[in-house]
Amino acid sequence: MAKIIVDENYCKGCELCAAACPKHLIALSPARINAKGYHPAELTDEAACTGCASCAQMCPDAAITVLR
Repeated sequence: MAKIIVDENYCKGCELCAAACPKHLIALSPARINAKGYHPAELTDEAACTGCASCAQMCPDAAITVLR
């Protein structure tokens, strides 16, 4: 099982990670807003994440860490 950690201090809610996820497991958090005023990305189904790291590679701000 894998998971991602999004550093909310760097995430600007661009959704490039969500577009890059082949399983469509990343979405912007509707309930949280970070210090910059953005809805940060979050993993919606940890059990389904394969740890492919497509999201981390696509993130322009290096806000995603993949744990395998």
